[in-house]
Amino acid sequence: MTPIFAVENLEKHFGGLKVTQNVSLSMAQGDRIALIGPNGAGKTTFVNLVTGQIPPDSGRVLLAGEDVTRLSATQRVRKGLVRTFQVTRLFSDMTPQEHVALALLQRQGKSGRMFGTYADMPDIVAQSRTILATLGLTRVADEKVREIAYGQQRLLEIALAMALQPKVLLLDEPAAGVPHSDTVLIEQALAQLPPELAVLMIEHDMDFVFRFAQRVVVLAAGAIIFDGTPQEVAADPRVREAYLGSYADARSVA
Repeated sequence: MTPIFAVENLEKHFGGLKVTQNVSLSMAQGDRIALIGPNGAGKTTFVNLVTGQIPPDSGRVLLAGEDVTRLSATQRVRKGLVRTFQVTRLFSDMTPQEHVALALLQRQGKSGRMFGTYADMPDIVAQSRTILATLGLTRVADEKVREIAYGQQRLLEIALAMALQPKVLLLDEPAAGVPHSDTVLIEQALAQLPPELAVLMIEHDMDFVFRFAQRVVVLAAGAIIFDGTPQEVAADPRVREAYLGSYADARSVA
């Protein structure tokens, strides 16, 4: 079966520095994969490459078997390759309802009709309410973004991604900046995502990673050094040396 998402031999150099080295991986529908590694390993560069933010020097990006390597970031989103970012990119004076409605209209090529008219579009209102409910944001749907908690803002970013109807969702540190007590909200939201959606998550919270992932991919110095199950990753000596260290030791004792 053709993978829903694949990268083949992806390479990126900045001057003499190799930040992505011959990276290949694939995802099937419904996969839940965590991409981990130390700071400077090339995780965000990898996401920028596959989503079209920067061009690779060599290699290919495939979506459902189609080569999208030369497509723009916007064209990739339209084909179903959608990402979130480490830092929120929201409008502080808009509500979650308005944000999601705008994303829905953008997907339909109707964003010019947003202001003053979307409330008269029952399909848009219904879809946005459904998405917000899935992510537990109904209660704050009509509040200004600046008035809601940061964890809820991160959930709203996932809601915006879902409004674009992704086939593959790339989450760049969805729990970054969120109080540890609130990461459960992110986890609960991810559990509500469509089961056929392929999700690749970059995250530093290893407890979160081990609860989320069916498979863990480890980057170090721009290259994949491990690809396997969460149970296997903690026992791998290369991963322990490059990244997990005492965390892996703690898990073996627990």
